[in-house]
Amino acid sequence: MRHLKHRFMLGRKKEHRAALMSNLGAALLRHGRIQTTLAKAKALRPFIEPVITLAKKAHGASPERALHYRRLAIARIRDKDAVALLFNERAADFTGRTGGYTRIYKLGNRVGDAAEMAVIQLIPAEDQGYAKQPRRSRAAQPAEQAVPAEEAAPAEEAAPAEEAVVAAEPSEPPAATEAEEPEKKE
Repeated sequence: MRHLKHRFMLGRKKEHRAALMSNLGAALLRHGRIQTTLAKAKALRPFIEPVITLAKKAHGASPERALHYRRLAIARIRDKDAVALLFNERAADFTGRTGGYTRIYKLGNRVGDAAEMAVIQLIPAEDQGYAKQPRRSRAAQPAEQAVPAEEAAPAEEAAPAEEAVVAAEPSEPPAATEAEEPEKKE
């Protein structure tokens, strides 16, 4: 079956689309970040990340195997200088990452035709990204939602804090307000 085969068509024929992805990939490898439309940036990510993985594999492989990976990358990118830059200089930056070598930022709409614009960039090696939130187990989730005692607990915690303030005040006599002073004089 041929379901879900038409992913990133971009309104171009196959040859034109392959040339477009090759040119965008070469520009991204040379400059580190490029500005393009959101659709092209989303199409470029699954195109360029396997090429970066090839460079990462070649970084620790034998010379014959590294040459094989380099030729596979050149077949996709079609720019020997950009591939040489990736394999010689940037491959070492990605050895610590298991994937996710690119990041896309949305910029808004272009003035001329209102196309959604985006910046796609290679993630620096030292970037750790966002801290992952700890996952809660399924057994703990319903208990937290069903127990209203947690809502009552902050009220109970507030009461001892007020008592502590009141316990500290008796050493000083309370000051009378102006409204109370006339009542005491009568």
